[in-house]
Amino acid sequence: MKVPVLAELFAEGKQPEILFWVGCSGSFDQRAQKITKAFVTILDKIKINYAILGKEEMCNGDPVRRAGNEFMFQMMAYQNIQTLNNYGIKKIVTACPHCFNILKNEYPALGGNYDVIHHSVFLQQLIDEGKIKLKDGGVFKGKKITYHDSCYLGRANNIYEAPRKVLEVFDAELVEMKRCKTKGLCCGAGGAQMFKEEEKGTIRINSERSNEAIATGANIIAAACPFCNTMLTDGVKNAEKEDSVKVMDIAELVAASLA
Repeated sequence: MKVPVLAELFAEGKQPEILFWVGCSGSFDQRAQKITKAFVTILDKIKINYAILGKEEMCNGDPVRRAGNEFMFQMMAYQNIQTLNNYGIKKIVTACPHCFNILKNEYPALGGNYDVIHHSVFLQQLIDEGKIKLKDGGVFKGKKITYHDSCYLGRANNIYEAPRKVLEVFDAELVEMKRCKTKGLCCGAGGAQMFKEEEKGTIRINSERSNEAIATGANIIAAACPFCNTMLTDGVKNAEKEDSVKVMDIAELVAASLA
């Protein structure tokens, strides 16, 4: 895939309409790379003028701040802000709620002021504007889809409707888990928990959440976060349901249905 890199565009005197912030998961995690590719496929298809930072993109510092290393967070954040401000970036789209939350809510205090949009909201806007056209009949016709609310998207930023509206465009049945929206259950990865061993308990939190999703009878668990995707995929494997239940990002669902 030929993905435009900001430095190259800048050298040609061009400015992208949006910067796609890929994030660590989307760059390095093999599963999350598929989400990145799906989102880029959509951007290419509808001819949006975008670019990525490529090697100039550092981790946004969310995990180290959540783990308590404020000094390291500020070093990372300042470096990113300097890069973004040097390029005059105004609008950022990211497929990761952790990146979204920290760039939107925590960078302004350090001098990083941008219009930050999560890809679920961005996709919903594109669908509403009629820019995304889907195949007739739909790839997911007759399927049951349940949506898992990411904590950083839902409770932290009050984004509940956009991802569901994206899912409504498929010819599928949307089924909700008992714990959803403001009462949604965390997958277990937030707050830097992704990188540490869990505390003692009777069941792993990702298994508990995955079991709730499986209990809805859904064939597809839709997520809008690479961390949630990892945790739910592990939970589905644990329950030995990987043949009948797929965990997919909303960008992958849209990319698979493009006309």
